[in-house]
This record gives sequence, C-alpha cells and structure tokens, in this order.
Amino acid sequence: MAAEPELITAVIVDDHVAIAAGVRYWCEQADPPIRLIDAGARLADVWTGPGAEADVVVFDLELVPGQPQFGELRRLVDSGRRVVVYSQHADDATAIKCIDIGALAYLTKREGPHHLVPALRAAARGMPYTAPSLSGAIVADTAPDRPRLSPREIEVLRSWFASSSKELVAAKLHIGVKTVDTHITRARVKYANAGRAASTKSELVSRALDDGFITIAELNER
Repeated sequence: MAAEPELITAVIVDDHVAIAAGVRYWCEQADPPIRLIDAGARLADVWTGPGAEADVVVFDLELVPGQPQFGELRRLVDSGRRVVVYSQHADDATAIKCIDIGALAYLTKREGPHHLVPALRAAARGMPYTAPSLSGAIVADTAPDRPRLSPREIEVLRSWFASSSKELVAAKLHIGVKTVDTHITRARVKYANAGRAASTKSELVSRALDDGFITIAELNER
C-alpha cells in the first residue's frame, strides 16, 4: 500500500488580502493540497500559534511600502525557517540578495501557481527552487569573482562559523556529518574556481564576510 503524501503547511505574511486569497486557492487546488495559514501583515504570527509550526514561510518582502524587509528575512533564515520570498519586486539585485541571505526561492507576484506550488514543496524539503525571475537574475549577475553558493551551502557555512564542530552543525540542521562536509567542500571548490581559494575555516569566514553572507556583528553575537 502506498504511503499517504505528507501534508505541507505554509504560513503567508502579506498585507494584500487578494494575494493571500489567491495563494490560498492555489494551495487548496494543489495535489495533494497545501494547508495555508494567513498571517496578514503580522510577522508575530509566524513565531506564535499555528504559524510557528508551518513548514514554509511565504514572505512578502515589502510589508512597509518602500522598505524591503531584508532584516526580517535574515531573522527568519537565521532561526532555521524555510522561506519562499513572494514579492512585487522584479529587479535582479533584490532577487540575488534574498537568495544570498538564505531564502530557498524568490518569485515575483507575476509568477503563478505553476511556480509557487513547486517552490513550496521544494522548500518544505529544505531544497531550493529556481523560478524564471531568479534564473534571469542569476544570469544577469556579472560579478565574476563571486561564487554561486546555494542557499543550503550558505546555511551550512553560517552554522559552521558559529559551531566548534561539524557534528554540532549536523545536529542543528538535522543532516548527516557527511552532508555537512559535502556542502563545505562544494563551497571551497566554488571559491577556488572563482580564483579566491579558501582552504581553511578562517579563510572561508573571510570570504563570506567579503561577499555579505554574514556580517561582523553576527559573528560577534555567536
């Protein structure tokens, strides 16, 4: 007998009622359906009640007009939440920055259920999803010495910088030590291919600081 598909739960943070209603409909029509919790523009609802247990956070980057909430996105990612940014912003720099911070997917609000639903399913498994808007942003990014680290590679590096061992990273992220090693090795290879070898942990920290994957303030907090 085939196993029942696992029910995915997502919480959406968006101040546009029509957007939330549309996403709810898409989730209800998905096969299998995705349970959606509507937090409105209330970020607190992501941290308490049913929203705190959701597998994925669907995050509107601009809850305050003209003020993209990069800090809130980083807070979500740093806490271990799996985030899909669903934004009205279509510029490449914003998309790249969100992925660099650690969002597992970046979609514009012109990209409908045929991209949002697969992105939610991928994020629930801790996997990235590349929608057309993000794909175009990656192609357009011309920084030749900046390696293309995946969201998971960034997450592992950030956790490793804060830990005394890879075993602690594995326990925190609920992955195997070999998987931790694989992500760190891939990051080293990408830096080497970009002409910025990082054979030691301290060199990787330096590269991550240079590229904005982590800040001095965050390192000092850890």
